[in-house]
Amino acid sequence: MSFVAGPVTVRVPASSANLGPGFDALGLALSLHDEVTGEVLGSGLDIHVTGEGSDGVPLDETHLVVQAMHAAFDLIGGRPPGLRLTSANVIPHGRGLGSSSAAIVAGIVLARALVDGGDALLDDTAAYQLAVDIEGHPDNVAAAMFGGLTIAWIDGAAAEVERLETDVQVTVFVPPAAVSTEKARGLLPETVPHADAALNAGRAALLVAALTGAPHRLISATEDRLHQSYRAEAMPASYKLLRQLRVEGVPAIISGAGPTVLAFARGVADSVPDGWVVHELDVDLTGARTVAG
Repeated sequence: MSFVAGPVTVRVPASSANLGPGFDALGLALSLHDEVTGEVLGSGLDIHVTGEGSDGVPLDETHLVVQAMHAAFDLIGGRPPGLRLTSANVIPHGRGLGSSSAAIVAGIVLARALVDGGDALLDDTAAYQLAVDIEGHPDNVAAAMFGGLTIAWIDGAAAEVERLETDVQVTVFVPPAAVSTEKARGLLPETVPHADAALNAGRAALLVAALTGAPHRLISATEDRLHQSYRAEAMPASYKLLRQLRVEGVPAIISGAGPTVLAFARGVADSVPDGWVVHELDVDLTGARTVAG
C-alpha cells in the first residue's frame, strides 16, 4: 500500500437528524461545512484546529478525526508513518448539527483519499459501515456521507441507507449553550404510548413525502410525540422557540438531540432569542467530498 504525495482536503456537511418524527432514522445534510486537510508525514502527529471547538478538542491521537482515520487505515491495510491534520471547523459542537458524525466521516473519507487507489480498497458501502460502527447511530452519518435526505437503518449488523433528493430550505437557530447527546437521550422513557408511536410512524412517512414533493404538508409532517417534549427540561429555551414557531404555522423541529431549532422556512429570523446564532441554509446534495487544495 502506498500513500499520495502532498495534502488532501475533505469538505463535510453538517446534518440534522430525526427531523421531528423520524427518530434515529431520518437525516438531512446542510450547507454548513467543516474542512479537514491531511498529509502523510515521515513520522509523528501534527494537529492544528481552528474555529468551532478549537479551544477544547484534543490535539493527539484521541482527536475524533484521527481516530476515524486510523480505523480507516487499519481497514485498508496499514497506517502511514506520520500525519499532519488541519481542521477548519464551522459546525457548532454539542448543538445537534452532527459535528461528531462530520468528524468521523471526514476522517474516513480523508484516510481513503490519502491512499493510492483508496476508493477501490474502501468503497462507499464499507466506509459508511465503518462510520456507523464508530458513531453508533446511522442517521447523521448517512446524511454527512451521502448528502441530501437520508433514511438510515441497521439491518442485522449491516448499516443501510436510502438517499433521496430534496430542495427544501431551512433556518437553524443555534443557542449559545450546548447540551450533550447523552443527557438528552437519558431523558427519554423506556416505553411510550401506542398511540404516540402510531402517530410518529404516520408522520415520518408523511415527512418523506413532504420533503420530496408535498411541502404544504410540512407542518403536519413534523409533529412528534416520541422525543422532543421529553427533552424540554434540558433545553427549555429551545422548546419554547419550537412551540412559538409552530403556533405561527412554521414547520419547526429540534435538530437531532438539540438544542438547535430547525425551521423548514426562510425569513423567520426575527424570532431568534438574544445570543443565538441564525443560519439560513440549503440542503447539501453532495455529502463528504475531496476538494481542490
